[in-house]
Amino acid sequence: MGVYVDAPIWEQGGHLWCHLTADTADELHAFATRLGLRRSRFQSKPGRSWVDHYDITEPKRSQAVALGAVEITIEEAGAQIARKREVARRELG
Repeated sequence: MGVYVDAPIWEQGGHLWCHLTADTADELHAFATRLGLRRSRFQSKPGRSWVDHYDITEPKRSQAVALGAVEITIEEAGAQIARKREVARRELG
């Protein structure tokens, strides 16, 4: 189990942003609470839990790493999404 942050690569509103993800939704929400994120910042798509995440700014990313989030590359983030999607499809299958 773990919580992850990818690289802050996209700019919006004068900030660089990245994704906060986790192995489970419970882990993700618990960690987001520790970071002081509002639940309204949670990004999800119905029926596609493998893409659940919070968008966070670069300073918040630094705080997440200090709290134990694992830094991953964009490629590793994509691989995690693919694995989660495959698990979800097998469970539904």
